[in-house]
Amino acid sequence: MGSATQKFSKLKDQMDQAAKTVASAASEDERAVQAKLDDARKDADDRAAELRARAQDASDDAADHWHKIRSDWDQHVKRIRERIDAKQAEHDADLAERDAEWAEADAEDAVQFAQAAIEEAEYAVLDAVLARKDADVLAAAT
Repeated sequence: MGSATQKFSKLKDQMDQAAKTVASAASEDERAVQAKLDDARKDADDRAAELRARAQDASDDAADHWHKIRSDWDQHVKRIRERIDAKQAEHDADLAERDAEWAEADAEDAVQFAQAAIEEAEYAVLDAVLARKDADVLAAAT
């Protein structure tokens, strides 16, 4: 099993862990949820830094395409985080409701992006598996 195939298989474990974290947050107090939020942000920042480093090392067209997607995503994340960081502790119920609705909509967008990314990853891994099989067949024929 190739590296891309193995990494794709690990997505389920990552998703399962994220689902457990999100589900447990619903029944925890604000301090515990804030700690989970801080951990998730650190993990996301670490992953983004890792992706940026890998993108800088790559130079082919496919890597350039993914670099653009990552750059767009980084800008989106930056805008969201600036808004979250700038948000002051307001006790106004209407403002709190709008903030909750905005956060929920943003979460739905992030989940949809992740779903699309998983589908693209599946397609790319299957393409890599097929390319490897073709290369092996051609190598065996020579």
